[in-house]
Amino acid sequence: MEQQQIDALVNILKSRFDNNIARHKGIDWLAVQHKLEASPEKLHSLNQMEQTGGEPDVVSYDQATDEYLFFDCSPESPKGRRSLCYDRQALESRKAHKPQNSAVALATEMGIELLTEVQYRQLQQLGQFDLKTSSWIATPDSIRQRGGALFCDRRYDSVFLYHNGAESYYAARGFRGSLRV
Repeated sequence: MEQQQIDALVNILKSRFDNNIARHKGIDWLAVQHKLEASPEKLHSLNQMEQTGGEPDVVSYDQATDEYLFFDCSPESPKGRRSLCYDRQALESRKAHKPQNSAVALATEMGIELLTEVQYRQLQQLGQFDLKTSSWIATPDSIRQRGGALFCDRRYDSVFLYHNGAESYYAARGFRGSLRV
């Protein structure tokens, strides 16, 4: 990324940080910014999150690893990451009407990870997300080996965990990612 792009991204992240202080109580923006400036590859991943509509924001700090955790905090599943089946195996298993990519492959390309169920529920404690969409989440191997994959959403003021065939894809289902910086 060029310096102008980095500066623009950092400004967006700072503005989002300042406007959503309840998501990261007790975290100092300057400390986050220093970590970002020291991690150009993480800035690239955050830029990908931003460009695909994820609206990444700091949600916690891990003292043990000295890392800040960013989640996609867009109100709905990121627009640039919808209509994807779960993983490459699911994509390759489709005979017709294949989506452009898979959630796991795109997350890997972006340098991020799909939220786990625990992380998705943590996100939902910070606000109300996925009221009209749903998001693939990291699926345990025991489920994936049987052809399934997990996704979550929020309806009726409750967070729901569902399963679907991993090869399925919908215009209203994407994925949310996490990134440690």
